[in-house]
Amino acid sequence: MIDQASGLRKMQGLQQVKVVAVSGGKGGVGKTNTSLNTAIALGQLGKRVLVLDADLGLANVDVMLGLRVKRNLSHVLSGECELDDIIIEGPAGIKIIPATSGSQSMVDLTPSEHAGLIRAFSEMKTQFDVLIVDTAAGISDMVLSFTRAAQDVMLVVCDEPTSITDCYALMKLLSRDHGVFKFKVVANMVRSPKEGQQLFAKLTKVTDRFLDVAIELVAVIPYDENMRKSVRKQQVIVEAYPQSPASLAYIDLAKKVSQWPIPKQASGHLEFFIEQLLAN
Repeated sequence: MIDQASGLRKMQGLQQVKVVAVSGGKGGVGKTNTSLNTAIALGQLGKRVLVLDADLGLANVDVMLGLRVKRNLSHVLSGECELDDIIIEGPAGIKIIPATSGSQSMVDLTPSEHAGLIRAFSEMKTQFDVLIVDTAAGISDMVLSFTRAAQDVMLVVCDEPTSITDCYALMKLLSRDHGVFKFKVVANMVRSPKEGQQLFAKLTKVTDRFLDVAIELVAVIPYDENMRKSVRKQQVIVEAYPQSPASLAYIDLAKKVSQWPIPKQASGHLEFFIEQLLAN
């Protein structure tokens, strides 16, 4: 029966896709850099990767990579084209779904429009293994919609009080109102592995006391001068300086992401690729 079900899935073209949302609450913590470096490192490992720029009003994924965009998510939402039609290719063969920059109408999408966009992923014909969702900063409805629709939530945090506070606020909202209780943490721009552990300990101290959540430290990304240089080049650091300390940390993170299991059943709320998941 298992073999038969597997064969039917192949005949129907269903794909099992790992979906990781990258967020963090505060802007400026390196969320998009984490999304892109992880995605490109996964591409270098041979994974088929799609990146969704989910900062719908202030898109910057294409800018960071120096890519030219003809159509974006606004054209999909207006009914002019499908998601497959706006995909552009980036480094290491990764695919990118670009958003709009400077569009208030995209920022003000209704919850039903968010849901429609998430459902649209189930109808995509492009095949890939991992979807990385690079969310906007803050705790808006848009961030919450995309984050709770993922299988894994990866929160990027820096050793700053505002970053820790905003990360905590996002976990509080997702756990209290949206049934998300597991979070993976990336300690970014730290001076040493010990500082990364101490940062995680600060976060754990408040979550253990006030929230019913499980958090796991999955990466410690060191502060690296080459990061600024790679941004100026419009490249990610794993591409521009592959042997630098931050690159090696991102490559290690990508290896971990590639091993995270895909859930066997739906979580109970709206998810990316829900049709495929239910068909399993």
